[in-house]
Amino acid sequence: MAKDTIKILQTNKKAYFNYEVVEDFECGIALKGTEVKSIRANKFSYGDSYVKIENHSLILVSLHISAYSHASIENHEIIRERRLLAHKQEIKRMKRKVDEKGMTLVPTQVYIKGNLVKVRVSVCRGKQEHDKRNTIKDRDMKRDMRREMKNYNR
Repeated sequence: MAKDTIKILQTNKKAYFNYEVVEDFECGIALKGTEVKSIRANKFSYGDSYVKIENHSLILVSLHISAYSHASIENHEIIRERRLLAHKQEIKRMKRKVDEKGMTLVPTQVYIKGNLVKVRVSVCRGKQEHDKRNTIKDRDMKRDMRREMKNYNR
C-alpha cells in the first residue's frame, strides 16, 4: 500500500447540511488499539460530535466508536474525549477563527491515509433555516435535471 493512498471511511453529511464550511484542516487522532480496529471496520458515527480547544490542544467530543467485537475485556470506552494532533500554528489559526461570532469546529470526514487514521476538521458557520431550504431545493432540482437528461438520452 502506497504512503499517499487515501481511503475515505465516512463523511459527516449532517455537518455539510447544517453548516457552511469555511476552511478545512487535517488532523491525526490519538486512539487505542481496539478503537483503530473498529474505525477500520467502519463501526463509528458522528452523532453531534464537535471539536473544542483546551490548553492549546484539540479535543474531539462525542464521536461514537463501537466496541470491537473480537476484543477481550480490555475494550475501549465507546464515547470519550479524544485528542486530535495538529501543529501549534494550525491550532492558533483555528482558535482565531472560532473566536469569531458564529464559528465552530466540526469533524467532517474520517479517512485512512497510508496506515494512519486522520480526521478532517472544518471551521464552520451555522446556516440559517432559509439557507437549508435553498440547499434542499437545489439538490432536488439537480436530481430532477439528471433524471430528465437520463430519460432524454434513451
